[in-house]
Parts: sequence; structure tokens; C-alpha cells
Amino acid sequence: MTTREPDRGKALIAAVWGAVVTSVLIAAPLMLRDRLPEPLAVHWGPGSAADRAASFGVAVALPVALWAVLWLALVVTAARGLSRRSARASWWAGLTGGGLFALGLGGLTLLANLDVATWTEATLPLWAPLALVAVPTAVGVLGGYLGRGAPDERPADQEPPVLRLRPGQRAVWVSRISNPWPLALTVVAALGLFALGAFEITGIATGPVVTGVLPALGVVLVVGLFASSLTARVTGDGLVLGFGPLGWPKRRIGLAKIDKAWTEERSPSQVGGWGVRGLPGAATIMLRGGECLVVGYRSGGQLAISIDDAERGASLINALVSERTPA
Repeated sequence: MTTREPDRGKALIAAVWGAVVTSVLIAAPLMLRDRLPEPLAVHWGPGSAADRAASFGVAVALPVALWAVLWLALVVTAARGLSRRSARASWWAGLTGGGLFALGLGGLTLLANLDVATWTEATLPLWAPLALVAVPTAVGVLGGYLGRGAPDERPADQEPPVLRLRPGQRAVWVSRISNPWPLALTVVAALGLFALGAFEITGIATGPVVTGVLPALGVVLVVGLFASSLTARVTGDGLVLGFGPLGWPKRRIGLAKIDKAWTEERSPSQVGGWGVRGLPGAATIMLRGGECLVVGYRSGGQLAISIDDAERGASLINALVSERTPA
């Protein structure tokens, strides 16, 4: 098993970058204080019209607090060590993309409120919401790709398990895993959407209240639904992964792409958290810590899946791959 050692270099980089981002988020509003209204617009509805305001202190504190949580997590994670390629990719993506998102959030708020008499006159350009998401995401993906480092090495003392199949024998391996926490979030989001619908019909809550909460609940519902469970199936055609209770969407990995398979013990802290972590070629599907099925591609990359009975699945994959590989 790969050991984790503190990465003091990355911890120092995170500390310095975090201090720079935090300083800009605080210093820029203070320098422009005389050109900003009180309170400041902090939310915009349809047509880029401001529909919610907050005091100067709260408006400044919001992006700082958002960034501080991620910043602290990045420093702690680096201090604990980043032994996996997927963990390094996620770490660099969070550092670069997260910092840029916080700067963009604070900067767009200042831009909209600059030199207006009252917060109701603050307008946000139509391109701003898209840019706020697209630019940090692109930078985060690039940062993760450049900082991912060398591929993970399979432990030298571990031979891939191989299932012995009789000539003509066919076998199928199926395993399923679920995580109650995303499922609970899905239930909460569904109840929230139901409650919003009831409030809208009865007139208890309408307009900005509903439109402000509805997208967030929708995202939680969709993400929680697909991240709550995973089904893995190995047949003569390869490996098929099905997400969510309905097993959709699916991801298919043909045997022709697979070099070998093995098992490893991995934890969420090693790979950068829960869910799909890392970039293509160094990704981990993490629903729970513990035994993972690791599929090594002929191209040199790999995919790890936290799944029950992983060793049996790996042994069948290796048996099927050896049948298709000329001696």
C-alpha cells in the first residue's frame, strides 16, 4: 500500500496562495469603499436585476468565508500527504479553480455595485454567471492536469488475482455498493422541492425565495441520486459501471482497453474526497473507503472503483483479458 507523507511544499504553496486570495478579497472592497453603496447588491434575478442586498461587511465576508473553508481543507490535506495521482489532481484543481472562483465572486460583486447610488441600480452583465463558473472550472481542470504528477504504481509485491476458467466456461461478476449519506441528501432535496411546490401553490413563498432555492435543491437531488449507489458488472465484453438506483448513466470499458486489474485499499482522504475524483486516466470512484477494484489501462492510466467483492471482480477481468491476449 502506498504510504502518505506530509507534502510541506504543497502546504506552503497553499498557505501563500490562500493568503494572497484572502488579502485581495479584503483589500479590494476596502480600497473602493467610497464608491460603493450601503448595502450592496449580492444576488441577481432574471434580467440581471438585483433582488437581494447585504451590508458591506457581510458582502465582503461571504467570498472570504467560502474561500477560507476550501483553503483550510487544502492546507490540511497537503499536510497529511497526497500519495495518489487523483488526490494530487483534485488538490491542484481545488487550489487554482477554487481561488479563482472566490476572486471572481468578489470581483463581480464589486463591479456590479461600483459607482451606483443604491443597490437596486446594481446590474450584472449577462455573461457574468457563465464566466464565473466556466473560467474557474477550466483553470481548475488545467491545474489538476498539470499538477497530477506521475501515474500511481501498483505494489510490486502484489500479483494480480486470476480466476481459472475451464475451456469454454463463461462467468459473470456483479457487485453493488451504496452510500446512505448521498441517499439521505437526495431524500432531503426531494422533500424540499415538494415543500417549495406546496408553498408556491398556497402562496406562502413565491418569487425570489423559490427561484433562489430551487436550483440548489435540484443540483443536490441529481448529484445525490447518481452518487448514492454504483453497480459493477464484468462479462466477456468488459466492465460496465451503472450509477444510481436505476443503473444509469452507464460507463463501459471494453476488454481491449484493459491491461490488468487488481485490488487496493483506498480512503477518501487519499484520493481527494468522495464521488468521482481525479482526471481521466487517474480517477477514483469513491463511495466508501476500503477495498477498491483498480483497472489498469493498456494506455498506462487506471480507474479505481470502491466496490464490494473487488478481488473476485479483478480475477475475472484478468482471466478474460488473458483469454483474448495471444500467448
